[in-house]
Amino acid sequence: MRRRLVITLALVALVALALPALALAHDAPETAQSKWVMVDWMIDTFFIFSGLAFVAFLAAWKAGHFHELDSHAGIPLLVHEDDYYTPEWALDEKEWTDGDA
Repeated sequence: MRRRLVITLALVALVALALPALALAHDAPETAQSKWVMVDWMIDTFFIFSGLAFVAFLAAWKAGHFHELDSHAGIPLLVHEDDYYTPEWALDEKEWTDGDA
């Protein structure tokens, strides 16, 4: 009796796992509703990720990561580095001879 129950349950599980694969094995007919499937996924994904980003923003705000932003904004301006981006011909022009622009 127990062996028969195990075999029956295994067979039911195998059929339950195999039947969805048959549904995916053919091309679905295009209907008015099937045209919106991708749109549904896109809007769901947008709301999920934008909601998670908003929650992360609120957590960062509550943790104090956005306090005194004006004092931190000037820090990169205090770092003096060589100018790798201005070409040599631009430095030779007359307007640059007065000093730093």
